[in-house]
Amino acid sequence: MTDLHELYRDLHRHPELSLQEFRTAGVLAEALRPLGYEVTTEVGGTGVVGVLRNGDGPVVMLRADIDALPVLESTGLPYASTARGTNAQGEDVPVAHACGHDMHATCLVGAAELLARTREEWNGTLLVVFQPAEELGVGARTMVEDGLFDRFGKPEVVLAQHVAPLPAGMIAHGSGPLMAASDSVRVTLFGRGGHGSSPETAVDPVLMAAHVVVRLQGIVSREIAPSERAVVTVGRLQAGTKENVIPETAELGINIRAFNDHIRGILRNAIERIVRAEAQASGAPREPEFDWYDGMPVLVSDPDATTRTVAAFADHFGTHNLIPGAVVNASEDVGDFGAAAGIPTVFWFLGGTDFSAREPGQAVPMNHSPEFAPDIEPTLTTGVDALVVAARAWLG
Repeated sequence: MTDLHELYRDLHRHPELSLQEFRTAGVLAEALRPLGYEVTTEVGGTGVVGVLRNGDGPVVMLRADIDALPVLESTGLPYASTARGTNAQGEDVPVAHACGHDMHATCLVGAAELLARTREEWNGTLLVVFQPAEELGVGARTMVEDGLFDRFGKPEVVLAQHVAPLPAGMIAHGSGPLMAASDSVRVTLFGRGGHGSSPETAVDPVLMAAHVVVRLQGIVSREIAPSERAVVTVGRLQAGTKENVIPETAELGINIRAFNDHIRGILRNAIERIVRAEAQASGAPREPEFDWYDGMPVLVSDPDATTRTVAAFADHFGTHNLIPGAVVNASEDVGDFGAAAGIPTVFWFLGGTDFSAREPGQAVPMNHSPEFAPDIEPTLTTGVDALVVAARAWLG
């Protein structure tokens, strides 16, 4: 089979930002072509689709995301990324596969090869989809809008996985709402600039922003019932150019997570209310501006389809290697595929941490951390097997 370890290291060493996955797409397309797949590139921008037709039977879709993050990797691995890229704002930024999409893509190549080599054991059509721009929440939608299902066939089910800091070799699964809806907002606060020595002549947007950040922390603890899951995170605060100059503006980048539209609406309304109130309390010369973007719906792992897929996992891996009841506050746009086609989505989490290689009590980096990188084995082998087993549960 393909040297999956080397493929993984190559993808990890050469990450690319969302909608810029040109090299990655080329590498993955070249990996599929010798296996007998009909390969199409540039689907939805930088997406890659492989189709393997093997007689009459169901159409089954396997999906992996391929984009990386603007993160400076600090894993110390010999194949660590030193790549840099240009973000949407034109800024030079470090780039790293700090979420594990390189592992997802490698597992899908391995599964595609194994299924191609065992065609005598199944029938139907395999739709292998390498999706760009998951981190922006737009990649699945752009592939659908580019005619994914019209051009390559409507599948019976969408199957996908995500590596997580769980014990390697194990699979976590859930039924129903599995991952949160997500929205991001860019907030601009307006002040009046001035000399740092004479703050009384200015309206300080930095102080305004600081009060907003603190006040936002009360939304979940005081406006959302404890029985609900919700998150409000301020991931970015930018203002000013010099320590003795009070700037004209401050900008906040805020992200929210919720599991239903009602709570989602409460969070959005509360953020705007608090920001406006703090601006008014500070005597801001004009109203703040809100730019909402990167919305992702709740990811639902279809209950019936999940039951069928997990039963196959139990037969192959054993129930002792399965973790039921998984629900996380992170978000995923893979559900856009199933929603667009009116078909079920099944999603699970792939353990990526070999705890036996860590000191007792040693912290385990979470996805998006500069230190995050799954242990290659047994993560890779388990991920390939999981995709193959899931596909075989649906193929004829």
